[in-house]
Amino acid sequence: MGSLAFLEKPHAVCIPYPAQGHINPMLKLAKLLHYKGFHITFVNTEYNHNRLLKSRGPDSLDGLPSFQFRTIPDGLPPTDTDATQDIPSLCQSTRKTCLAPFRDLLSKLNDTSSSNVPPVTCIVSDGVMSFTLDAAQELGIPEVLFWTTSACGFMAYLHYRQLIEKGLSPLKDESYLTNGYLDTVIDWIPGMKGIRLRDIPSFIRTTDPEDGMLEFIISETKRAQKATAIILNTFDALEHDVLSALSPLLPPVYSIGSLQLLLNNVKDEDLKLIGSNLWKEESGCLEWLDSKKPNSVVYVNFGSITVMTSEQLVEFAWGLANSNKTFLWVIRPDLVAGDTAVLPPEFVTVTKERGLLAGWCSQEQVISHPSIGGFLTHSGWNSTLESICGGVPMICWPFFAEQQTNCRYSCKEWGIGMEINSNVKRDEVESLVIELMDSDKGKQMKKKAMEWRKMAEEAAASSDGSSFQSLNNLINQALLSSSRN
Repeated sequence: MGSLAFLEKPHAVCIPYPAQGHINPMLKLAKLLHYKGFHITFVNTEYNHNRLLKSRGPDSLDGLPSFQFRTIPDGLPPTDTDATQDIPSLCQSTRKTCLAPFRDLLSKLNDTSSSNVPPVTCIVSDGVMSFTLDAAQELGIPEVLFWTTSACGFMAYLHYRQLIEKGLSPLKDESYLTNGYLDTVIDWIPGMKGIRLRDIPSFIRTTDPEDGMLEFIISETKRAQKATAIILNTFDALEHDVLSALSPLLPPVYSIGSLQLLLNNVKDEDLKLIGSNLWKEESGCLEWLDSKKPNSVVYVNFGSITVMTSEQLVEFAWGLANSNKTFLWVIRPDLVAGDTAVLPPEFVTVTKERGLLAGWCSQEQVISHPSIGGFLTHSGWNSTLESICGGVPMICWPFFAEQQTNCRYSCKEWGIGMEINSNVKRDEVESLVIELMDSDKGKQMKKKAMEWRKMAEEAAASSDGSSFQSLNNLINQALLSSSRN
């Protein structure tokens, strides 16, 4: 381990934003870099480190000699709750408090007298953890920002300042949420034709001129200009127009998605053992799916952050029940705002022969299972991309952030989704599930999803795939450049 060859390895410090949907893609990227010869230090917050140990076991973060886990505090008050922390609080806290402990960690890693690891040669940080740029600048090393959004979501974020300057946000009052104002067409964002205000990431739907999330997004997208490069987990064929329009606005942009498909080409059993689910996975889901017919099961999962009311949960439940379709529904303990998610006993009785309820699962494995015929989703980017790679059409119920943008593209641009009203009613859930699984429109969406799946696989192919080449270019042109631009 102390050999010269080991100490001469390039050393990437990877730091995700501390939420499940950001940790997952960052860990995939870290594994790919490790496979390409990098020593990896993966930095979680202390809170999430402890959640991982709880969900995956006490030895799960021991890592490998050249793939190590480290922690920094997130600056929020300690809690034992097994749930995603409040996002606005987390955004402000990481920005204000994390730079000093991150600097200390880099200093320890670079202390040759006590650290038996190669010196840090680059930082790969989540796009909304841009405080790390200051540390990279001090060390004179490259820093790449990984925005875990879609390209279309990222492009919309980049135009928040102009939306405010043009008086489109903040909203004048609450009535603007329902009076048709959100249907205003925004025709000046490059590469995004026909986008309405309601398709822009949801933080603009505020009446507060001092809104913390608006200010945070504007600040973080501005700081993106200082990065050596930007990474997006997408592929060129899927978002070509937006990716082309992003190029003149930013440092070099590398589209290297799907990270999961690239990782599927890596045959390294040790890396496969390193996982990132903050909730304990229920392995029985896959055995249950094995007993079902191809394309017969509706998969329902609203991600790691979405919260709903008890009434909405009940409407989804009876909509699924009344559709008479087989379903696998992942219900996090914290899915219902301020309460435990409890389903009506009658629903459980009526659906026990054809429904499976789980607390958490390995979503990539579930979506790629042949029995899955459709996905009822919150339209988070990881879920959307995994659905595309699985060739699975979607019913979209976007919750917040750029999920609205992803929903718009899934339904209108890519032809693989149908949107459900935010004010969810059981009759609409029932009719959309039946339409997705049985109708000619559903079959067309399935055909389109399979076409996108083929293009995603071609992008990740190790001969001339666009994402495969982009990953190599990222490494050679950005991460291995001797100093910051």
